[in-house]
Amino acid sequence: MKHKLFRIVSGMLFVSMALAACTPAAATVAPTSDKKVCEVTDVGGVDDKSFNQLAYSGVTQITEQLGWEGAVLESQQQTDYEKNINEYLTSDCDLIVTVGFLLGDATLASATAHPDQKYQILDNAYFNADGSPMDLPNVWQQLYAVNEAAFLAGYVAASATKTGIVGTFGGINIPPVVDFMDGFAFGVAHYNEVHGAAVQVLGWDPADRAGGLFTGNFDSTDDGRRMAETLMDEGADIILPVAGPVGLGTLAAVQERGNAYVIWVDVDGTISAPEYKAIILTSVLKKLDVTVVDAAKAIEGGTFAGGIHLANLQNGGVDIAPFYDLGSMVPQAVQDELPAIRAAIIAGTMATKP
Repeated sequence: MKHKLFRIVSGMLFVSMALAACTPAAATVAPTSDKKVCEVTDVGGVDDKSFNQLAYSGVTQITEQLGWEGAVLESQQQTDYEKNINEYLTSDCDLIVTVGFLLGDATLASATAHPDQKYQILDNAYFNADGSPMDLPNVWQQLYAVNEAAFLAGYVAASATKTGIVGTFGGINIPPVVDFMDGFAFGVAHYNEVHGAAVQVLGWDPADRAGGLFTGNFDSTDDGRRMAETLMDEGADIILPVAGPVGLGTLAAVQERGNAYVIWVDVDGTISAPEYKAIILTSVLKKLDVTVVDAAKAIEGGTFAGGIHLANLQNGGVDIAPFYDLGSMVPQAVQDELPAIRAAIIAGTMATKP
């Protein structure tokens, strides 16, 4: 089964937080540590300008900052997950990082069969039938409260829309996706309440967990284009695509149509996809790279702990990006309201999801 394996060594890549480039090059400098981080991506691949690319940046930062050896396997399809994880079990990996909720079953199976191997899974956690956390001391389970940051983005979008209609869609109806959509819808609703507005959200109703707009995949840019065209045809002038590289099709369609804008997710879209910076109002940031580096540092420091680790507004693990040249779209009064809203979310007095 086809897959790509990249081996990364310290100094070999210069993938910065800006994620300006993501194509691995030949090794030039040997690792300075005897440790190794091994990552298995989801199907989006390391150049998706979103989720997988940001996690991959974490691996490259580990090679550059800590001197570890790094390796990355790109999954071409979901049936690759188990095979790719298993390939690393004979590769002397100090940490196996699996990228995404959809790798949850394969990661759990491997981790329970190999309790001496350390794992980190991004966007997933494990619970028993009674709702209690599973006892998995070898699995760092990383969750992200993206609903908190998406709430801020929804509030901003509601203030910036000219049509009174905003839209969103997801790749697959899974918790890490709908968390963005929930927060976005809650933020719009709060803006309506505070400002006496009636901004409409197309594509997602937090009360209808089985409904909403979803492409059913994380790789078809054609689907992203069609979703954008449908939402714009229905009047939406700000769109939040939560579908990894699928959203690149949305960016292209919005840029071509004009008179609409996109809120990107995971990474700062104005940096990862600068060709679209003129239409990216802001981005809902999900700092996967930071958490991947944190896990490696914990191994070095002897503090690695399994269980649930949460990235949120309070600890800076999620946020929204600056408005850059589009700041004039967001009324100054609304920008001035954001710190208080942020504080209320952190304090737990502002609901950001059902």
